[in-house]
Amino acid sequence: MDRILIIQTAFIGDVILSTPIIEKLHQYYPESKIDFLARKGNEGLLKGHPHLNSVFTWKKNKNKYTNLIKLIYLIRSKEYDLVINVQRFAASGLLTALSKAKVTVGFSKNPFSFAFSKKIGHRLIGQHETSRNLSLIKDLTDADYVRPKLYPQKEDYEAMKKFQQAPYLVIAPTSVWKTKEYPMDKWVELILAQDEEWNIYLIGGPADFSVCEEIIGHTEKKNIFNLAGKLSFLESVALIEKAKVTYVNDSAPMHMASAVNAKTNAVFCSTIPSFGFGPLGDHSKVIQTEKKLPCRPCGLHGKKKCPLSHFDCAYTIQKEQFDIPSFKELFQ
Repeated sequence: MDRILIIQTAFIGDVILSTPIIEKLHQYYPESKIDFLARKGNEGLLKGHPHLNSVFTWKKNKNKYTNLIKLIYLIRSKEYDLVINVQRFAASGLLTALSKAKVTVGFSKNPFSFAFSKKIGHRLIGQHETSRNLSLIKDLTDADYVRPKLYPQKEDYEAMKKFQQAPYLVIAPTSVWKTKEYPMDKWVELILAQDEEWNIYLIGGPADFSVCEEIIGHTEKKNIFNLAGKLSFLESVALIEKAKVTYVNDSAPMHMASAVNAKTNAVFCSTIPSFGFGPLGDHSKVIQTEKKLPCRPCGLHGKKKCPLSHFDCAYTIQKEQFDIPSFKELFQ
């Protein structure tokens, strides 16, 4: 098997959760050239990946279908032996079906799965997304589990050294979906519960900068810094990797932490871990309400606001549920 393509053009976390496929394929087919197709903007996650030959991108936010046609011609020209489609959506299914690959694999829920060589069932509840993804190549490899993995480069680690001169915590306080996002006042409460000696770094994208500034403004702490929009994906991963604890929502930074086995406290508000998107690190912890709420979960991916306007799935989470590390214990 000389040439392999993996297709995952969804969001940041989805790309990370598909990386076990790269690891397993490289393990079984070390001489194969493995390419990856990602959404434009997410390619930075795979920069310098040691097991990838090339990373292609699909620009979806402008001239989506024109770019899709160009991709079809590009993929066909590569004459792949194997195309693995990790998505369940029509456009990626069309790319797979028209790829001219010798073998095409994807989930049976994809509208174009009838044209795949192999189609695999997809079970939402009770199985982690990484396991679902690995099921696509079980017949080509084995049934052993492999974790997601990202590879910050030397320059990413070098860039983060200036933030790592003293022990620190990382907080990723935002989410695209508001019902996945722990409320600002609750983050402030958690920050105020931390020992004064910790450096605390808030991370996120450029759009999250103002929210992080507002959080900092409510804490009146000296050692808290806003890095939202200032770091690349892999710089963020390098920072998370060496944090004492990283606090995250059910969002992309949680998967970044899993990809480097970082200690993580992951807050689940409207969503639930049994959907299959929970943290995977050895020292990860799920933080969720202890109250039985008939309205939870209210959806698979979260919503723009609480449908019932109370947001109890977030506000009934207490700071005592989190791991709050002692700074002094580092030196005992």
